[in-house]
Amino acid sequence: MEQDKPTPASDDSLVYSTESGRINQQKEKNITPSDGFARVRRETKGRKGKGVIVISGLGLDNKALKELAKKLKKTCGSGGSVVDETIEVQGDKRDVIQQVLEKAGFKVKFTGG
Repeated sequence: MEQDKPTPASDDSLVYSTESGRINQQKEKNITPSDGFARVRRETKGRKGKGVIVISGLGLDNKALKELAKKLKKTCGSGGSVVDETIEVQGDKRDVIQQVLEKAGFKVKFTGG
């Protein structure tokens, strides 16, 4: 008795493909224009009481934001990140951040508490 052996798939039968289906296209994000002021505020909400300085209103593209964030983090000696169109720097270093932003040509406005 000879058992039926499975036949190998022919070359023209499609088993799996990632070329079609639901492929999300990345959209270009519009940069919010700046009014000339870099807004600096301190937040603790959602961070277990840890203070974070949030800088918004810069009007820069993503690459320039990352470069500025790197410079701020290095100057402050702390961590941070770029989230959407804002820069977050850990710790309360508002004075140092103000000096760096003013050297970069931004007018600084403290908002919040």
